[in-house]
Amino acid sequence: MDYIWQVIIGAAIVTYLPRMLPLVLGSKRQLPDPVLQWLGFIPPAVLAALLAPSLFMSGQQLNISLDNTNLLAAVPCFLVAVLTRSMVWTLIIGMASVVLLGRWF
Repeated sequence: MDYIWQVIIGAAIVTYLPRMLPLVLGSKRQLPDPVLQWLGFIPPAVLAALLAPSLFMSGQQLNISLDNTNLLAAVPCFLVAVLTRSMVWTLIIGMASVVLLGRWF
């Protein structure tokens, strides 16, 4: 039983240290503007990487057609997001688009 706790504590330390050390060591420094601008692209890139398969794939096939309800629902959702910059309205329009398109197709 002691071996299991040693493994759990060791795994916690190994996963915690790489996350904590850059924050502690870099918290006193100001990053250059180009680095801050570059870091600003990471959240949209991650979001795009997470969304692209569900928008453009149907099973294992690429599906860029009018039969792809996820892709069609993304269009008004994207427009509302760009125009309003409101997460609440984007979610409401996105969910409503999926429901309405699901009933029609």
